[in-house]
Amino acid sequence: MATHAVTVSPLPAWLDRARLLGAGAWTHDGPAASASLDTHAAADLAARLRGLGLDGVPIELTVTPPLHRNVVRDARTEDARRRRDTTPGFTKSGTQTDDEGRWSLTPESLALRTGQDAAKRLGPSGRVLDAGCGIGGNSLGFARAGLTVLAVDRDATRLTMARHNARLYGVADKITFRAADAMDVLRDSTFDLVFMDPPWGTEWSRACTRLADLGGFGALVELAGARAKHVWLKLPPSFATGDLGPADVRAVFGDAPGDRARIKFLLAKLDGTL
Repeated sequence: MATHAVTVSPLPAWLDRARLLGAGAWTHDGPAASASLDTHAAADLAARLRGLGLDGVPIELTVTPPLHRNVVRDARTEDARRRRDTTPGFTKSGTQTDDEGRWSLTPESLALRTGQDAAKRLGPSGRVLDAGCGIGGNSLGFARAGLTVLAVDRDATRLTMARHNARLYGVADKITFRAADAMDVLRDSTFDLVFMDPPWGTEWSRACTRLADLGGFGALVELAGARAKHVWLKLPPSFATGDLGPADVRAVFGDAPGDRARIKFLLAKLDGTL
């Protein structure tokens, strides 16, 4: 099988490169990574990174000699098939969701891991605001980790679904659900942690997403920084993290075979002023 010289750039400093790039004797020079890969591995990487941007910059992949069209086509077909085996949003039967929930829900295992991370940071008495809880995936993760959660959303129908899901998972006593605007809640209360999962929309750019692209989300981030000790944001992989100022950022990958090398979202952690 032929070998190809492959270079991928630019790769941000916060990225787990080994997880994204996969097997290979990769060498690193600043934001670039290079390796010699066989045809199958090079085509698989090209399919996975197609159209991807990180930190607001489209990823560039060079392969020398170039891959043949039929190899590229087969790799894209295999990548599409693999995407069907992804980390589940909920593992219990009987949960309630809607169209938006099916594509925006944080996978259960990743939400629980985020909650456990927060519990270690805040301690057992930690109080979390889930600002825009939707059908409750992230709220459940925090509650299952032992934290007390105020889950707010302006959509009463989605709150009803979230309450149902919390009862199904046995954490309804840890979560208070409120139909409200998160801005109004933050003006009246303080929290140990504010978690925000802004609506990306179905047409978010996979090459570059800026803070301004998320509507009035920037004002909510600013207010949360003044009303909480910690502010955590779930963001698209293509988000330009420099728009947030100083932040601890990591890429969160899936757990299932189909998305173990795929970035599901970025988790950005900001210090509040309390």
